[in-house]
Parts: sequence; C-alpha cells; structure tokens
Amino acid sequence: MDLSALLLFFYTSGLFQKGLTDLIRTQRTVMAAVGDEALLNCELMQSKKVFKDIWLKILPNGMDILISYHKDYGQDVNPDFRDKVEFADAGLQNSSIIIKNMTEQDEGCYCCLFKIDPGDDLNATTCLQLFELHEPVLHVGDSNSEETVVSCSATGRPAPTVTLTVLRDNVHFSDPVNVTNTNGTVTVTSTAVLTGLHDDSTEVRCAVRVLSGPQKEKIMMIPAEVKQSADAFSEDSGSEITADTKITTLSVVLSLCCVAAVITVITVITVLRKRKDRNRQRREIV
Repeated sequence: MDLSALLLFFYTSGLFQKGLTDLIRTQRTVMAAVGDEALLNCELMQSKKVFKDIWLKILPNGMDILISYHKDYGQDVNPDFRDKVEFADAGLQNSSIIIKNMTEQDEGCYCCLFKIDPGDDLNATTCLQLFELHEPVLHVGDSNSEETVVSCSATGRPAPTVTLTVLRDNVHFSDPVNVTNTNGTVTVTSTAVLTGLHDDSTEVRCAVRVLSGPQKEKIMMIPAEVKQSADAFSEDSGSEITADTKITTLSVVLSLCCVAAVITVITVITVLRKRKDRNRQRREIV
C-alpha cells in the first residue's frame, strides 16, 4: 500500500492519534478568493525530532502528495503541482505552503504530516474554502415626476450579501432577488424606490460581501433635479418670455432686410457695369 492510500486509511478509520494533533497549531478553515493565493500553515507546539514534513490533499478516493521537505535531501514537489504549490516556510518545526492562482478544484482539505524518528508521526488537517465575488453594480434608473428606482447587484459564490443604503427618507426597499447562474455563481439584486428627489441630492451606497471575506463597495451621488412645468411660470416670467420672443423675431426680420438690401446693391452694380461695357464696345466699333 502506497503512502497516500495508507494515510487515507488512517484518516477515514480514525486511527490517527487525535491527542497528538493537539501538538500542532493550524487553522481549521482557511478562506480565500478564487484567483488569489492561500497560505496553509502547521506549527509544532513542542520540539520534535522531525526528519521530513509532507503536505497532502485529501481526495474522495485517496490522497495526492503535493510537496515535501526532507532534512537531508531538501524539498520535493510533485510535478503535477509544480506551478500550483510552493513552500513559504520549509522548516521541520513550522511548515507553510502557498497555493497559487486558486480555482474551484483547489477547494477541499489538506493534511500536513510530520514524520518523527523516533516516535509517532504527527498530523493535522486544514480545509480550504473558496469564495468568488465580482464587483458590485449600482444602477440608477430614469426618474419620472414622482419616483426613481435604484438597484444594487453582485455576483458571487456562494450567494453574496447585498446591502443597499440610501441616505434619505421616503425610500421603499424590495426583497432581494437571487438568480443562480449556469457556472454555479449567484447574482443577488436589491432594489429601492425613492420619492421626492427633486429637492435634495441623495447619496446611495452598494456594499457586497461573501461569507467573511472583504467587503466591496460602490457609492453614487444622485444630484437634485428642479423640474418646472409651463404652468409654474408666473405672469412676470411669462412677460419676460414674450418680450424675449419679440426681440428674437425683430432681430430675424432686421437680418433678412439687411440681406435683401445687400443683394439689391449687388444687382444694381452688376447692371451698371454691363451697360458701361456695352457702351464701350459700341464706341470702339464706330
């Protein structure tokens, strides 16, 4: 039986000496984002005579040896994971690895194994949980005379928490809507209807988070809009508009008159020149 099969047998049968795992300090769960890196660490709490430490990934039907470090022969990386994993600390008392450019296939549990001579080997398990979160989308719809619709949406795995905040009164929030995508991600959209936006500017915030990962946020300021109808004008403003209209009309008429006068002058000059040329030609003939 090879090492990975033997370790799996011990792990699933509970034959690992659970009391000895308390001698190793590690995180039970490590969370990281898809595409990022994750640091897994195991630290011996008592000094032991370790000659080799090994990192393995626990699979449904076995274990894959990822990387190891021997006190005499140095480190050894499984060729299948050469671009995926590397030591951050290859010490025999404190062992840390980095898993790079993580995908969904990297999610799962990992075992660090300290081989001790003489004595019982020590091991501990840490599980890697991945999350995915895209940038939030904050959208302000076209407003009518009474209402403006604001929506905040985010796509992630598992379903993200979407918080839409509007810093004003007269806001009606709708229940979030979840849509599961074909790639396993979930798009969550939160919507609010705002009334009475014409008097004051309004700040809108869209904050999204997956599990206990870092929060992403977008902020938008909706400017105040002052809309006036034709009925809202006073008599004075109506008089001003009428006067402006008259002035504009008069300007247009004067401009047309000037153009007509110029055309007339040009026409007269052209006729006189033609007459002068004909008279000169007659004298030359005589």
